[in-house]
Amino acid sequence: MPTKPLSNFKCTECGWKTPRWAGRCGECQAWGTVVSAAESTGLQGQVRAVSVDEASIARPITEIETDAAMHWATGITEFDRVLGGGLVPGVAILLSGEPGVGKSTLLLEVAARAAQEHLRVLYVSAEESVGQIKMRAERTRSLSPTLMLAAETDLATILGQIDAVMPHLVIVDSVQTVSSSQIEGAAGGPTQVRAVASALIRVAKERSLPVLLVGHVTKDGSIAGPRVLEHLVDVVCQFEGDRQTALRFVRTLKNRFGPTDEVGCFEMTGEGIREVPDPSGLFLSRGSEAVSGTCVTVALEGRRALPVEVQALVVSTTAPNPRRVTNGVDASRVSMLLAVLERRLNVKLSDKDVYVSTVGGVKLTEPSADLAIALAIASANNDRALPHNFVAFGEISLAGEVRPVTSSDLRATEARRLGFTRILGPGQTGIRQAFAKAFEPAG
Repeated sequence: MPTKPLSNFKCTECGWKTPRWAGRCGECQAWGTVVSAAESTGLQGQVRAVSVDEASIARPITEIETDAAMHWATGITEFDRVLGGGLVPGVAILLSGEPGVGKSTLLLEVAARAAQEHLRVLYVSAEESVGQIKMRAERTRSLSPTLMLAAETDLATILGQIDAVMPHLVIVDSVQTVSSSQIEGAAGGPTQVRAVASALIRVAKERSLPVLLVGHVTKDGSIAGPRVLEHLVDVVCQFEGDRQTALRFVRTLKNRFGPTDEVGCFEMTGEGIREVPDPSGLFLSRGSEAVSGTCVTVALEGRRALPVEVQALVVSTTAPNPRRVTNGVDASRVSMLLAVLERRLNVKLSDKDVYVSTVGGVKLTEPSADLAIALAIASANNDRALPHNFVAFGEISLAGEVRPVTSSDLRATEARRLGFTRILGPGQTGIRQAFAKAFEPAG
C-alpha cells in the first residue's frame, strides 16, 4: 500500500523546504515565512500559454525607444543629491532607519516642499494621528493647504484615499504597519508587507505616481520584513544618525535612477531638519594653539570628502589590564595599531590607558584613518603637538607599511581647500619614515 505523500512547505525568504509546516525557518531563522509550496510559488497546477498581443510582443533591443528618466527636484538639495537629482514619476522609494532618527520629519519636509509648489501630496500615517502630524508640521513650519493628511492602517482605505485625492506624491509611514483584510496574518508579517508593498508599487507604476515608503529596521540595523521588499522598490535609502548628536546621514543602498555612492548630510534642530551642504567644520575643534593628541584625517562618505579630527589621550596606569576606550573608531582596529606602534616604533603602551575618539560623533570605519589614529596616539604619548596645517591619511599594515587608499587625490584636494598645507599621504613606504616626516619641524 503506497504511503500518502507529505505536504511540502517552503520558506519564502531563503527557499528552505520541509515536509511539515514550521513557525520558524530552519535555515534563515525567520518567523512566519514557511508556507505551502503551492502558495509560495503561486503554482496550483499546469500553466497554459496565452496568446501575446502584437503591441506587446518581444522586439529586438535595437528597436526599443528609451526615454530618459526626468527628475523633479524636491527642494531639499541634500536629498536630491542622494536620489540622483530628485524624484522620478512612478518611482517607489523605501526609507529606513532607527526609531527616532528623524524619518518622519524628513519626509514631512519633503511633502511640505512639494506642497509649496502647488502639488497635491497625500501623507498617510499608520503610526500617528493627524493631530500629532499637524503639531510637528507647525513646529517645522510645514503647513500647506495642498498637503493632505490621513491616518489609515487598511490598504484598501489607503487606495481609496489615493483615488479621492488624486495626489502628485504619496508618502506612507510606515509599510510595516499597514495591512490588508484580504491577506492572512498580522500587520508587519512577511505576507502582509509583501502584499501591501506590491499594491502600492503597482499604483505608482500605473499612474506614474512617486511613492515614498517608510520601513522599520531590526536590531542589527537591516530592513525589517521580507527581503523581497528591497527588490520590489526602485530606491532604498538608509537614514543614519546617533541620538546623542544632531548629525544625520542619508545614503542609498539601491538606486535604479542614479548613483549609490552619494551621501546627504542633515542636522536635526528644534525647528525640524536642516541641510548641511558643507559639513567640514562639524568634525573639527580647532583652537588657537596646537594641542598634543590630535590629528586630522580626510574620510570619504560616498563621493564626499570630510575632514575629521581624531583625538587621543594616553595616561599611565598601574592596573594589570590597561583600558582601551574608543568612540567613533573601531576598537579592534585601534588595538592592532597599538601593537604596530609598540612593535615597529618601540612606543611602549602596554602600561598605559589609551582613549581614542572622533569629534562631532562621526564614525570612522575605513582603514584610511589608520595613519591619523596612530599619529594622534603617538602625539599624546610624547606630548608633542602636530602643526595646525597638518592632515594625514593612509592604511597601516601589520608589517609597518603605509598602504595606498582610494581617492587620494580627492582627499588631498579637499584638504588644500580647507587650508591644510602639510599633507601626509601613503607616499611614504614605512611607518617610521611617515612619523619622522610628521613630527619634523616646519621648514
